[in-house]
Amino acid sequence: MDSNFRSSAAKELLAAYSSREPIEPLTSTYDDLTLEDAYAIQLLQIDELTAAGRTIKGHKVGLTSAAMQKMLGVTEPDYGHLLDDFFYLEHMPIPVDRFIQPRIEPEIAFVLKKPLRGPGVTVHEAIAAIDFVLPALELVDSRIRDWRIGLFDTIADNASSGAVVLGSTPTDVTAVDLRLAGGTFHRNGQVVGTGAGGAVLGSPLNSLVWLANTVGARGITLEAGHVVLPGSICAMVPVAAGDTFTATFAGLGSVTARFTSSSDRSSDPSSNPKE
Repeated sequence: MDSNFRSSAAKELLAAYSSREPIEPLTSTYDDLTLEDAYAIQLLQIDELTAAGRTIKGHKVGLTSAAMQKMLGVTEPDYGHLLDDFFYLEHMPIPVDRFIQPRIEPEIAFVLKKPLRGPGVTVHEAIAAIDFVLPALELVDSRIRDWRIGLFDTIADNASSGAVVLGSTPTDVTAVDLRLAGGTFHRNGQVVGTGAGGAVLGSPLNSLVWLANTVGARGITLEAGHVVLPGSICAMVPVAAGDTFTATFAGLGSVTARFTSSSDRSSDPSSNPKE
């Protein structure tokens, strides 16, 4: 795939952010799309957005469950970038119509205190780089129509990133066995999912190591202060205006996200959703 086609695909995806109109799968439009093309298309968008003043605040890892990997026919995760305007305060209203076809999932987020750069990062080096962990909710969204995504579609689309809500109870990474940390996921008071950290590549730490080594091979460093979302402990759930979601993790606390329409939010003079 030549640079002109990569640029065209990136522009289509960027336009979808603005128009809120999804596009057809890139894999149905560009027959020769490859893994390298997909990551290049992702980076073209990130370069465009950062040039316009946005800031990279971390990364997310996707496709960490065996079920998702089997569905897409892959054997390893993918990753995307987290930008500054992806972050919303918990309990504060999030306008659901900012997104196209949002879904949400519970995760255990890492906040780094020093840089990590692979390849060659080990688990103990990853642990030493973590400042603390937080309960988190990731809003995933796809610019691809009807979520008809293949691996290359979701990678090009910044790993279907949408938004992030972080909890406010930092915990030392050594205080909890993240493999065994169980979580319950509620929508409007009803349980919609359960799981444990072990659902994420055996441990969320394995996901962090994978990310550091994978992006390191591409010349990218995970920076101090950045947030890493390692993957969900259970299946994602669709989001609608009026929904309230809470994820509660044993030993880590809870995090809540509340969704409204833009009209509802505008009537709330105290709302200021971004961190």
